[in-house]
Amino acid sequence: MDSAVSSCARYETVSFDDEALILVDSQDRVTGYDSKLNAHSGGGKLHRAFSVFLFDGPDWVLLQQRADGKPLWPGYWANSCCSHPRRGESCDEAADRRLEDELGVTANLHRLYTFEYRARYKNLGTEHELCSVYIGQCNRDQALRVNREEIADWGWFSRQEVDRRIKQQREQFAPWFLMEWEQLRRYSVDLARLAS
Repeated sequence: MDSAVSSCARYETVSFDDEALILVDSQDRVTGYDSKLNAHSGGGKLHRAFSVFLFDGPDWVLLQQRADGKPLWPGYWANSCCSHPRRGESCDEAADRRLEDELGVTANLHRLYTFEYRARYKNLGTEHELCSVYIGQCNRDQALRVNREEIADWGWFSRQEVDRRIKQQREQFAPWFLMEWEQLRRYSVDLARLAS
């Protein structure tokens, strides 16, 4: 369900198996570096990651469906943007970079929290991440420059619609998104105010 808003689709490789990710312990202390491929192989190695949720006001959120070429969870729905900082890059810098890489937008981001999770995808690999969760504001009338190498589909959804889709089609969502969305729904703060 491509956004009805005028968007410019593009094809650009922005993610590489050999990019050096930052390995950490549970207290976010750097323990080393390894390629993205190795960090996700087998049971996975704990590494830094981030997830971004773009809101338009307090109710509308941008979700994306992961491209079919993604090695883990291809075709699954997830948050607006997610990835990893590379060696020498902060999570804040990486989140800004990936918003441009995947959606062609910029936003003032606010980091809400960080959590650790592990999720295995079939026998193909594992996400074991210390993930920082960000929110930001983006007008849903703004045209996106969607990178089709990363994103198969996208759309703006009300919070109620997201809740309904999760209830009816939970298996279509990436595991980190489900954990993050549950936490966001618990926030009593005004997400729109925080994201501005």
